[in-house]
Order: sequence, then structure tokens, then C-alpha cells
Amino acid sequence: MILVNDKFIRNTNHWTMADLDNVDRYMVALADGMGGHKGGEVASSDVLHNLQFFFGDLPTTLSSGNFNEAIFKWLNSINSMMDAKGKADGQYYEMGTTLVTLAYYNKEYYWMNCGDSRIYRLHDGELHQISTDHSLNTMTGEKVHSSILTNCVGGGCKTSYIDINKCTENVKSGDIWMLCSDGLSDMIDDEEIRQLLLNGADANKLCEAAIDAGGFDNVSVCIVKIV
Repeated sequence: MILVNDKFIRNTNHWTMADLDNVDRYMVALADGMGGHKGGEVASSDVLHNLQFFFGDLPTTLSSGNFNEAIFKWLNSINSMMDAKGKADGQYYEMGTTLVTLAYYNKEYYWMNCGDSRIYRLHDGELHQISTDHSLNTMTGEKVHSSILTNCVGGGCKTSYIDINKCTENVKSGDIWMLCSDGLSDMIDDEEIRQLLLNGADANKLCEAAIDAGGFDNVSVCIVKIV
């Protein structure tokens, strides 16, 4: 599931432009749910809806340090909420979701990551994965991606954490930032993603490429072009 400011997107395409000179906050986020079909959908929806409300309700003048602290408190809160929901209804037991976000707040840009969905940046023709996968392969050093997560939102995790980085200096005109689930990155490698982006592929084309490559998982992609 994808959140673009105030719009939630699942199983459809969406395109928009945003003038950030006239707003004090804007968020693009992607959540890839786990815990069975129903549990995964509920987890990703609950997290993004809760995050949208929380982000929109933040005071307008938090420092970077206070912004980070607020996000950490939100993570603890949403983990508790999801744990309580799972205990109240067994079909949601230990449901969880990944979360990646590119946020604009108080004239600064931040990226955030919890889980193994990814954030990439295409700059001057070179593609770099910005986030670090919170998965078993990162711990073992193996290059092949593991579907075993070491961190996520919910999922029974008692000590979830979230990577938060201020990236204002790295948001440049002409860049492309991409948020994606492992349904994309497991099926096509970074070089193919780079070539597709350089050739003007939109999110839908990237999803189609993953499916054509034998995609066996849900594919979610969000592309942010800086102009």
C-alpha cells in the first residue's frame, strides 16, 4: 500500500504533482504487509493511516532532533496498537509491515526505513540503494536477499527501530527517488532498474517488469521525480 500525502493507493495507479514551496509538510510512504493476506493488508493500511494522521498533527517548528524523537515515539505507539489488535483478534496475531518514507517537513527532507522495502536514488545516471535492508542477509553478509526480516512495524517485534536520515542536501533537481517493496527488488536487479528509470519507466512499467520476470510477490513502487 502507498500513501501520497492524503491519498491511499492499493491495486491502482496514481500520478500527481506537488509544489512544496507552499506547504509545511508532505509525505510519500510505502508499506508492504505481512501476516497472511488479510493480516498484511490490515497491517499496511493501519500503519499508513495512523502515520498520516500523526504526521499531519505534528507541530510546525520541530527541530530535526525533536522530529526524530517524535517518530520513535510514534513507532512505539503503533507497535503497541498492533499488538493489542492481534491479541484481541487471532486473525491479526503478529501481523506486521515494512515501511519506507520520503518526507518533507519544516523545509527539510527525511527518509525513513523499517524492514526490507527499499529507497533508491538515481542521481547523474547512477542508482544507489539509500536504505539498508533489515533482513537476515544484511546480518550474515550474503548478497542474496533473505525474506526473513530482523525488524518491522508490528509483527510481534518488541524492539522495533526505524532508520531516520535528514537528506535535504541530497534532494537535487533532476533526481529520481524510488520507494519499492521486495516484490520489485527480488525480481529485477539494480542495473535493470537503473536502465528502466533512465529510459523513462514509470512505476507501472517497473511493476510489469517484475511480473514479467516471474514475480511471485506483491509489487509496490512509488517514483518521486524532483523538478
